[in-house]
Amino acid sequence: MWKRPIRKYSTDLWVLNREVNLVTGDNNMLYKSDFLLDKPREECGVFGIYDVDGIDCVDICYYGLYALQHRGQDSAGIAVSTERGIIYHKQMGLVVDVFTMEKLQQLDRGNIAIGHVRHSLAGDCHTVNAQPLVIKYKGGDIALAHNGKLTNALELRQELEESGAIFQTSIDSEVIATLIAQYRDQDLVTAVKKTLRRIKGSYAITMMAKDKLIGIRDPHGIRPLALGKINNSYVLASETCAFDVIGADYIRDVKPGEIIIIDKNGLTSIQTEVPLKSGLCIFEFVYLARTDSIIDGISVYQARMDAGRYLAMEHPADVDMVIGVPDSGTTAAIGFAEQSNIPYGEGLIKNRYVGRTFIQPSQSMREQALRIKLNALRKMVQGKRIAMVDDSIVRGTTSKMIVDMLRTAGAREVHMRISSPPVVSPCYFGMDTPSTKQLIGAAYTVEEIEKLIGADSLGYISIESLLKTVEGSSCQFCTGCFDGRYPMEVSCLNKGDKKCKRREDKNGD
Repeated sequence: MWKRPIRKYSTDLWVLNREVNLVTGDNNMLYKSDFLLDKPREECGVFGIYDVDGIDCVDICYYGLYALQHRGQDSAGIAVSTERGIIYHKQMGLVVDVFTMEKLQQLDRGNIAIGHVRHSLAGDCHTVNAQPLVIKYKGGDIALAHNGKLTNALELRQELEESGAIFQTSIDSEVIATLIAQYRDQDLVTAVKKTLRRIKGSYAITMMAKDKLIGIRDPHGIRPLALGKINNSYVLASETCAFDVIGADYIRDVKPGEIIIIDKNGLTSIQTEVPLKSGLCIFEFVYLARTDSIIDGISVYQARMDAGRYLAMEHPADVDMVIGVPDSGTTAAIGFAEQSNIPYGEGLIKNRYVGRTFIQPSQSMREQALRIKLNALRKMVQGKRIAMVDDSIVRGTTSKMIVDMLRTAGAREVHMRISSPPVVSPCYFGMDTPSTKQLIGAAYTVEEIEKLIGADSLGYISIESLLKTVEGSSCQFCTGCFDGRYPMEVSCLNKGDKKCKRREDKNGD
């Protein structure tokens, strides 16, 4: 493993974080708050409903997207099939901002709707890239919403452009839609099946035509997609938490490689060819999914509780109190405290009214922004030895600032415990993680990271224990960000990443 030399801990950590500039190519670019928060971000959330009960599917779609807001905060959109064709509205912003009462009322009512919330990668945060993507072609109007990332999107885009296709966006969804349009003389389901044979990577898709709703999950099942029912109407969503909000019953997860078709005749399932080994993203359970969701039969809440318990067994701490970094570290912290028989306390308070803020890329402004989002509860931590549990460390910058914050508030000792293994490799399947050179886990040993963030001790859960937290799932798991072993071959998608190379899991397909 490549390691960069350590000279001055406090300086080198900021140098590591400063390489975010390489993503934008602009030293004056404003930093997104999520870079500050030092967490990976999911790309998108998808939703769909086929209504046979006369309920308002636009409103249902709105509330479903609201529940999935954590999966993407950059743009939101809804498309609905009406007598006038597919009508849609999409825009940059949060669901509540994009869909005012006036905008919702302007959407025609129909019996099929799909929705999308999106997190944009660097450089593609534009309204034109918002989804659902709606296209008109010889086979009719279709709308498509996609969560994931195609590993061969660039190759396919170039091939389609060579044959005369014109692209209006930079999103993978347009590549999928354009491929479908290539089979314009086939029926839609046949065109979809032929398209799926050509695309590689991760995808959970909700798609609709004038008379049908389609749900698709990639053959490895990397991204989640669930099937539910509200009265007699079928719904699809990235997570089951959306079903709870709209009063729908969770039926099951869409299987890896499965195509779900919902129309006036009911539900039809088509199972496409799948590899011997699936690869659901395990980071869904670590951080990405909402705590109250169930994915492939596993409760996210229970998985995080168990992760905290295993973490306590592997890395016990002689402390007075256990706290979690809100909100993502809270559940694991409770599990850690219960297993350790140590009191759990609220040591950090989160400001829940801080939105998608942008800050200047200076160290002082980063620190100020963190203090706006998080504050140490001095009365709780003063004079105590603290075990602080968080779900992950990506760049390490925020971890250092939180440790410093607790010490300033009077904590005698700060012992950091992480409910996932060190992140040492980038994700190629839709989770927005930095390149290898920006990952502190790839650059330094655990002992070195402990010194960099200023903790009295640092412990990560092992991959073996993390996998125990999801035992009983119908899927196997992708752990590529923790061990560099991916469920499929990947190409060098992160340009300039010295560690990026073609890899294949020998136990996979």
